[in-house]
Amino acid sequence: MRYFLFLFLAFGPVVLRAQGGSRLPRIAIAGIAIESSTFSPAVTLEEAFHAKYGSVAFSSYPFLAVDSPLRGRAVWVPTVLARALPGGRVAREAYEAIVGKTLDSLRKNGPFDGIYLDIHGAMSVEGLDDPEGDYIVRIRKVVGKGVLISTSMDLHGNVSWRLAQNTDFITCYRMAPHEDAMETKQRAIVTLLDRIQSGKGKPTYKAYVKVPILLPGEKTSTRIEPAKSVYKAVAPAAAQKGVIDASIWIGYAWADEPRNHAVVMVTGDEKEVVTGTAERLARSFWEARNGFAFVAPTGTLDECLAKALASTKHPYFISDCGDNPTAGGAGDVTWTLKQLLGRKEFQSEGGPSLIYASIPGPKVVEAAVAAGVGGRIDAEAGAAVDSRFAGPVRLSGVVEAIKTGDEQAEVEVVVRVGSLHIIVPRKRKSYRTKEDYSRLGLEPLKADIVMVKMGYLEPDLYAMQADWTMALTPGGVDQNLEGLTYKRIERPMFPFDKKMAEPDLKAKLVE
Repeated sequence: MRYFLFLFLAFGPVVLRAQGGSRLPRIAIAGIAIESSTFSPAVTLEEAFHAKYGSVAFSSYPFLAVDSPLRGRAVWVPTVLARALPGGRVAREAYEAIVGKTLDSLRKNGPFDGIYLDIHGAMSVEGLDDPEGDYIVRIRKVVGKGVLISTSMDLHGNVSWRLAQNTDFITCYRMAPHEDAMETKQRAIVTLLDRIQSGKGKPTYKAYVKVPILLPGEKTSTRIEPAKSVYKAVAPAAAQKGVIDASIWIGYAWADEPRNHAVVMVTGDEKEVVTGTAERLARSFWEARNGFAFVAPTGTLDECLAKALASTKHPYFISDCGDNPTAGGAGDVTWTLKQLLGRKEFQSEGGPSLIYASIPGPKVVEAAVAAGVGGRIDAEAGAAVDSRFAGPVRLSGVVEAIKTGDEQAEVEVVVRVGSLHIIVPRKRKSYRTKEDYSRLGLEPLKADIVMVKMGYLEPDLYAMQADWTMALTPGGVDQNLEGLTYKRIERPMFPFDKKMAEPDLKAKLVE
């Protein structure tokens, strides 16, 4: 391996050879990923994607570490890897800039034997339907139809017909929360390498089934039934002889576009098993539709707070789910925090301890940095992006922590107001790991209540909670889908048309 690395550094990638003397395949890596709510007023700019260029992209894939077996199987050419925290529509100029840089890199560094595309599948762009479909079509025009493309996605992404047409291999996560994200990305890469190095090339068949269901992730978590059983069938289906991969996409619920619905795809080399498997998985999803329910007990904010305050189980987690930045919410809706600040229980330092994560507030951060830890501040936060439900909130309290250096937040402070410990980042961030709290000096396990802008709890938080409810709060990812104004999704669609006729779940072969 060191010898190959030396040759690469000395003479360039074209001289690299596998042990048997054959040329190592040249594999490009590219990706653009975000979930975009069209029900949020937020607009996502290029800087939000924190793009990685060239070899820096390897840091996103532990299984491609320099001494890993996979790293030695190909000459890797990372181009542009851009991933943003979920949010609103992407500005058209931001999308075009990232795609343009990707295409330029592909032109400059080709030719390639294969391309690994790392996308989410739920990006919305101003003035453009199906951005991922547009993205892959433009890549195809640069690299040609003969180059193998393997795509990995989030199961909350959307698979349009033209995305299916232009990728050769496609797979998605099989767990929600996405504890198998790295496993999925690795599977996509291994499939690509195996098909190139075995000489088998493109799959003979790609079967596609549209399933007219549109549900939020909080009702389709694989932690509980029926999604648990629906997804449990995917891995055995993919392991069948004649099948390369099998996937079920739930789709993304908070974008009003024609492609937003569930999809099943199966790829392989034996027609009957490929189409039959796709139809069987689609049928199982459709037949389970009436059983999908929220992954945790739900209620109004007042109902959830009443349960938390009466509970002897601590920490009691409450999801402030309508403004969830991990699903596309703006993250700065102040409605919930204003309710908390107005409640007598939390107005004295000796009240129930509640950690609130979070409300973006550059003015609060500026004041906190000036005052220092232990100093008092009085400044406004929130509602800079989404002010539909409440205006900015005034925080008057003591600075408990100041931290710099986070890629998303840039600067984070904790402000204590009464018994509330409020996390205020300069820019929005999702607080999904134990480390996110401990680095700020907060101890969720010792808190009475932790309220987080999230839907289903991510693994770290789920492991910490002693009890949990989801507050059905307002925001750009409102869980009440039937109360949202959809104008462009295909109808009929469950759950909007509960009495719809049985859909056609026959597999279509993608040419």
